[in-house]
Amino acid sequence: MGFPANGSSQDKPFKFLIYGRTGWIGGLLGKLCEAQGIEYVYGSGRLENRSSLETDLATVKPTHVFNAAGVTGRPNVDWCESHKVETIRTNVVGTLTLADVCREKGLILINYATGCIFEYDSGHPLGSGVGFKEEDTPNFIGSFYSKTKAMVEELLKNYDNVCTLRVRMPISADLTNPRNFITKITRYEKVVNIPNSMTILDELLPISLEMAKRNLTGIWNFTNPGVVSHNEILEMYREYIDPSFSWKNFTLEEQSKVIIAPRSNNELDASKLSKEFPEMKSIKESLIENVFKPNRKTPVA
Repeated sequence: MGFPANGSSQDKPFKFLIYGRTGWIGGLLGKLCEAQGIEYVYGSGRLENRSSLETDLATVKPTHVFNAAGVTGRPNVDWCESHKVETIRTNVVGTLTLADVCREKGLILINYATGCIFEYDSGHPLGSGVGFKEEDTPNFIGSFYSKTKAMVEELLKNYDNVCTLRVRMPISADLTNPRNFITKITRYEKVVNIPNSMTILDELLPISLEMAKRNLTGIWNFTNPGVVSHNEILEMYREYIDPSFSWKNFTLEEQSKVIIAPRSNNELDASKLSKEFPEMKSIKESLIENVFKPNRKTPVA
């Protein structure tokens, strides 16, 4: 298939077709395109309806396609445990259909996927600094959501037009957004305290647009380098936002009693992305610069 080569220059202006208009990432992508003066259109087709996608591609004639659609469940991934067919329809059938339709048209698909398909193990112990790499086989299928995402990632490896971005515990400077990992943990009654790889959207979503422009494909760990724990984030929250904020911790065992599906905890090795984008900040640095400093409510010491 004649896909544009990595880093190839573009003759015609970019035109991005984005799926997931009503989602958090999809909404942010539109705003970014506006800010950069990139022409973009939101897809109106349903992912699982092949002919509707073919109509979108024929009508819009995009240079690149972005998939930020999918179900994570409301209010959380526990929803997927009791809605398995709906989860498969969007996360598996829909994503594969879009990848396949794009491939037929020689288009690169930037797919916002998940890194919640791994968990710390003997080869990647918690606190070791040894992260899972792009080529590692997923070892976490504790939730149905993660199981479907791991299946799709494996199948998409066969599509040379797909760029899979493994997003984890996404964070943005919008601390009012209920999908924001920081907002979630500040509202929980109790939180676990485990170091994890995370994605600062304010920094990494612009990088994903650049990846499309460079025609990059394959699997990418799409997280800031390093890890940060729940308590470290809440300490930053207390320092920058609310000095009176307090929280309670509980263990994974205690957490398991109040959730239906187990959650993924891991460190992803971000060196592949860092090599392509050396200016990318470490997770703690990015949290302070991109999230907490712009939102500072406490006086500067």
